[in-house]
Amino acid sequence: MNLQLDQDGRLRHFLTVEGLPPALLTQILDTAESFSSVIGKSVKKVPLLRGRTVMNLFFEASTRTRTTFELAAKRLSADVINLDISTSSAVKGESLLDTLWTLEAMQCDMFVVRHRDSGAAHFIARHVRPGVSVINAGDGRHAHPTQAMLDMFTIRQHKGDFAPLVVAIVGDILHSRVARSQIHALNALGVAEVRVIGPRTLLPRDIDDLGARVFYDMRSGLRDVDVVCMLRLQRERMEGALLPSEAEFFRRYGLTEDKLALAKPDAIVMHPGPINRGVEIDSAVADGPRSVILPQVTNGIAVRMAVMSLAMQATGEAA
Repeated sequence: MNLQLDQDGRLRHFLTVEGLPPALLTQILDTAESFSSVIGKSVKKVPLLRGRTVMNLFFEASTRTRTTFELAAKRLSADVINLDISTSSAVKGESLLDTLWTLEAMQCDMFVVRHRDSGAAHFIARHVRPGVSVINAGDGRHAHPTQAMLDMFTIRQHKGDFAPLVVAIVGDILHSRVARSQIHALNALGVAEVRVIGPRTLLPRDIDDLGARVFYDMRSGLRDVDVVCMLRLQRERMEGALLPSEAEFFRRYGLTEDKLALAKPDAIVMHPGPINRGVEIDSAVADGPRSVILPQVTNGIAVRMAVMSLAMQATGEAA
């Protein structure tokens, strides 16, 4: 049985895109579409989660992801608590389970978890009581499912049907939980081809098994693609000298207008942020007419609203 689904096949936890049926991913996108209209209104709240409590449990620093989860929960009318891990009992030696059980005693309904260790969100999901939902906001190198789904939502906004699309993911694939989640989502939604582009030292050994075509030369990999997903260089997760220099990385794998010209004329450019300008992308491209980087941020609110509302619907009946 899939830990993420209840007995009726509905979303209970959102831990990874991998293994979820395409129909459920489409349901998330369709639900996000309905919420995107709310975001543009003067009154941006809906009462779906009124009386519910969402705990942002971030063991790893993040501004963009935590803020969009907080906004999403508040726009669903939930009460939101942001736990500062740097001053919590976890720093004093309390175990993850002890922290979890303490927070459960406060009658929280949902944990949004970001953790440096792969599998942390799964671990928490296996130990919460039946009425609690867990959302993975990024765990180690493993997964970042809501980022992948906001990327899918952005692609669908601009391209419509996934079936004919060729999508290139460029950069530090090895350390990127975003890339893994993107590959699973793109393949589940039926794109024509997923390409990964990067140096050998920044590509995982099992990349072929994930369902992606490998390119070591960026110009070859970008030819005639519909979507270019750039990745942040994950300096903080690197061990050893995997790159000669950032300047050399930009020369070979940084997205410039010259390289982007090899993609289709209507290709869009994406980046999960934060951007390292002059390292993985040139400012002229990041701020250019084909960039959808800022709309990605906006879409993150609607997609996270969708995931939270669907998960709470299932756990609310289980409570």
